[in-house]
Amino acid sequence: MNIVILTGAGISAESGVPTFRAADGLWEGHRVEDVATPQAFRRNPTLVQQFYDQRRAHLGQVVPNAAHHALARLEAAWPKGNGFDFLLVTQNVDDLHDRAGHNHLVHMHGELNSALCTRCGAANPWRRPLLDNPPCPACRQPGGLRPDIVWFGEMPYHMDRIETALAAADLFVSIGTSGAVYPAAGFVAQAKAAGAHTLELNLEPSAGTPLFDEARHGPATQLVPAWVEEVLAAG
Repeated sequence: MNIVILTGAGISAESGVPTFRAADGLWEGHRVEDVATPQAFRRNPTLVQQFYDQRRAHLGQVVPNAAHHALARLEAAWPKGNGFDFLLVTQNVDDLHDRAGHNHLVHMHGELNSALCTRCGAANPWRRPLLDNPPCPACRQPGGLRPDIVWFGEMPYHMDRIETALAAADLFVSIGTSGAVYPAAGFVAQAKAAGAHTLELNLEPSAGTPLFDEARHGPATQLVPAWVEEVLAAG
């Protein structure tokens, strides 16, 4: 059986990572248009660098929760090859899935702990501030690094791999996502078209809930470990 799992902000919220957008439409006190678009970076690079520097620093204060660990346990136990496969796709830019121990993981919206050079195109592991315009480790030119984050208007990463996995999926599970941000919001339809069973695990019904074969609602730290235990018990 091939499993594709999509995770969003809801799975990290219980670790203390702020969700993508609050009820007032602001992202941690800022308009999305001011911190999450290429135009915003050109207009006010200082504000954008400060915003992501703060978010990157905050990662050191949070840890993976029971939902992250349960998915890592499922990946480790899942057979690979001979018609079995596993892919975890996350919309999150935090590193909590990585720290939980995943190996079959793609960050479709980039990573806070990575810096992208606008001059040479290299992606560099990065944990320090970018506000002081450090040189790129690859090309050594200063002032060209930006957060390696997929902003609105930019193409998500790893789409070929994701679409290939969805086309072969037997089970698609969406965890902690709003069902409103494309292209991820369209993954359930792609998986269903391939014949997969689809399951939503979310704090509350999402915009995409009617598209799923099955939906369970409640905290991720409760729902995800319980579901993983079901899957592992079923063999």
